[in-house]
Amino acid sequence: MLKFSTGIFIIFILSLVSINTTLAKDTHENEAQNTHNESEFNAGKFIIEHVLDAYDWHVFSVGDKHFSIPLPIILYSQNPELHEGKSFHIFMSYKFHHGHDDYKGFRISHSKENSGKIVELDAHGEEIGKPYDFSITKVVAQAIIIAILLIWIFIKVASQSVANKNKAPKGIQNLMEPVILFIRDEVAKPAIGEKKYEKFMPFLLSLFFFILLTNLIGLIPFPPFGANVTGNIAVTMVLALFTFGVTTISGNKHYWKEIYNPDVPTWLKIPIPLMPIVELAGVITKPFVLMIRLFANMLAGHMIVTVFVSLIFIFGSLMGVAAGFAISPVSIAFSVFIVLLDVLVSFIQAYVFTFLSALYFGMATAEHH
Repeated sequence: MLKFSTGIFIIFILSLVSINTTLAKDTHENEAQNTHNESEFNAGKFIIEHVLDAYDWHVFSVGDKHFSIPLPIILYSQNPELHEGKSFHIFMSYKFHHGHDDYKGFRISHSKENSGKIVELDAHGEEIGKPYDFSITKVVAQAIIIAILLIWIFIKVASQSVANKNKAPKGIQNLMEPVILFIRDEVAKPAIGEKKYEKFMPFLLSLFFFILLTNLIGLIPFPPFGANVTGNIAVTMVLALFTFGVTTISGNKHYWKEIYNPDVPTWLKIPIPLMPIVELAGVITKPFVLMIRLFANMLAGHMIVTVFVSLIFIFGSLMGVAAGFAISPVSIAFSVFIVLLDVLVSFIQAYVFTFLSALYFGMATAEHH
């Protein structure tokens, strides 16, 4: 597994070297809803592009010239007859020229129903559906980097722990050990119990450090960092589903009895199983709340920063360059404040997600009193 991850990491690093410069065409001339002049700053587009996932890693733009880091596009076509019998297609994202050109019968769609997604095209250039998409997007690439970084950190901490047995911790071990002990003593033990917490510790530690490192690295505003990983609802959904799966598998007889046959008056269970329905709804809403809380907090932080940065260009566009320069100190000051606040929020959200997961595990394994 480590060799496979290292191989993906090497491919990604090689793609960083091949920073591609492409020319973007005007995509708004055929969009009826765009009534602004193309030279005006589009704040909505700017904000959305910086918080959503993408098939390349945009670095900066100068006029109509874009500098970006291409990422691998991996597609499985459902219509191989349109591609000379080939189903799998692998190429780099710069082939799309920032989403404005077709390549090998594929395109990044700008249609209302498939906006931002890769679609297949027929012989006439019309969209006919979406292929199976296994591409390494910006969010996926950063998640891979973070996973490899965590593997390296904990292998190093484990080796130092063995080498420095019965000695005071040093270096990275000294940094990580207090956090690990905090999760054990202040999260796992109180929520799960002294006798049962140990088997959940690997999952809780992985969860905490992955969310924390992802949140913090997402605040670094340049590639290969800055992707809004935990602000992507698909990522937080997977994390919440892992918590849901561990809770479900770990649930004992008492846990399931309290859901399907709780100790309440009979009229709350018969003829309408009111309490079992309420309890079962709670089982489903718990991971849902975990997913939404982390997603909303991290997405909001990124969006607020980009809104403050956008103010500089909005004022410059509406009232001239001098107005943009005048508002920039205030905008930058508020942006820095929000970023510093996001650092605190990154720790809080990692702790809350981990603590609530531990709490659910404790409820699932609690014995009847």
